[in-house]
Amino acid sequence: MMKHWKLSLGLSLMMGAAAISTAHALEVEGIQIADKATVGEQALVLNGAGVRSKFFFDIYIGALYLPSKTTSDTTAISSKGNKRVLMHFLYDEVSKDKLVNGWNEGFANNTKNLAEIQARLNQFNNFFQDMKKGDVVVYDFTDNGKTTVIINDKVAGSIEGTDFQQTLLAVWLGEDPADDDLKEGMLGE
Repeated sequence: MMKHWKLSLGLSLMMGAAAISTAHALEVEGIQIADKATVGEQALVLNGAGVRSKFFFDIYIGALYLPSKTTSDTTAISSKGNKRVLMHFLYDEVSKDKLVNGWNEGFANNTKNLAEIQARLNQFNNFFQDMKKGDVVVYDFTDNGKTTVIINDKVAGSIEGTDFQQTLLAVWLGEDPADDDLKEGMLGE
């Protein structure tokens, strides 16, 4: 079931080192999601946003920023250019163990080459901590193949490899996404 959204005026959020500024922001579950972001020197637009739910509980808002909008999962995953995914946690607490299990399952479901990226996935999983309501995680994907994870405005670390980037994006947007409604929301459908 798609979540009901409405437009709201004016907001500026700071996410990591890059400012997200907006004239119109999307409101999802009472949280303002900026309509623009900058990764590196590249301006991005909000492609879409949705809510990750599990067992009738809203876990987090996921928002996708791209150089230009698309409703194609393949284009969003494999196109060149910088990208960003923002996760804003709604649930009271999500343990690191649950996050790691989710990433492991999502990666296993969306790649045929898990053995090739397993060491990087393990490194990625080590970036995380228990997440609480209001926590924000930003994933900046640069066109040089680097993925930087920023948790509550602090850089947690980076992972190299376009293959890793594409698999991480596929966790949300691939053939077997974590949540079909979230995928539709992030693709602006």
